[in-house]
Order: sequence, then structure tokens, then C-alpha cells
Amino acid sequence: MGRSELERLSKEELMELVLRLQRPAKTSRTSSKPPSTDRKEQRQKSKPGGAKPGHEGHSRTLSERADRVIDHVPEHCPDCQTTLASDLPAEPISVHERIDVPQVKPLIERHRRLAVHCPVCGARVVAPVPSAAKGTPFGPRLHAVVTYLKTVQALSYERLQGALVDLFGVTVSQVG
Repeated sequence: MGRSELERLSKEELMELVLRLQRPAKTSRTSSKPPSTDRKEQRQKSKPGGAKPGHEGHSRTLSERADRVIDHVPEHCPDCQTTLASDLPAEPISVHERIDVPQVKPLIERHRRLAVHCPVCGARVVAPVPSAAKGTPFGPRLHAVVTYLKTVQALSYERLQGALVDLFGVTVSQVG
């Protein structure tokens, strides 16, 4: 806006222009505007995110024992493409852990009652019913898991049945 244009403004228009020029520009920091509407220069001058200088980093400590250690050694030199012998002296550069729970599968004992023929009299003799075949087919550890999931975790019978199939491959009825 030139001088001649400013001279033609009324007193009210001139005051409004001065007030508008004195008011700071709206940014994402001074208004509810999203940061994507800020001018690029302002975003580049803003403070970087993340940890501040001098802040000591934190990471998960490694386990005291590892069930299996797998060494990864380079096979080829990237400069000359020579195949590297696996027995060359090596030094650890970094250590990473992969933690998982072992596969859980039910231990199923099958108790079979057998019958034999007596060699003396020829009578058919049947073994007595084993104690494992009396009552429930489920052992004390499975009972403990079911009791925990039902009472502490408050699973419904339907969800409990699904969890046992998903986790252990064990099918139970919903009768409670």
C-alpha cells in the first residue's frame, strides 16, 4: 500500500489498519490453528521434538541369561565381494534380544483298560478302571488355569471356552 492510498483512508480505516499490523500473526502456538497451517519458516525455527540435549537415554536391560545365542557374521566383503570364512575373529557390535513364551500345549495321558485271556482257565480278565479315568478328565494345572480365568479375570463361560481352545487346543463344555 502506497502513501497516496494511505492518505485516502478514513480515520477509522487507518486505526483498524494500525491495530491489524500491531497484532501478531496467528500460528499454531498462539491459536487453535493446526501446525500444518504455519508458514514453513516458522516450523523450521521451532524447537525440535524428542529428548533434550544432555538427557541420558534409557533402554531395556538385557536378560541375565539367554536360552539360545545366535551369532550373525557377515558372509561377504561389501568392498571386494570376497567370501569371508566363518572362523575369522569377530567382535560384537550390538546385542538384541527376542523374547517370547514357549509354545504351550496340553500333556494328554491316554489310559487304556485292557483285557487278557487267562492262560490257565481261559477266562477273559479286564483291568480295573484306573483312578485317572474316574471323575473329570482335566488335571489340577488345567483346573487352576480355568479357575484363575473364571474368577480373577471374570471370563464368561463362552469366552473361557474360546480361550482354552485358542491357547491350549483343549475343548471343554460350557456347563458351569
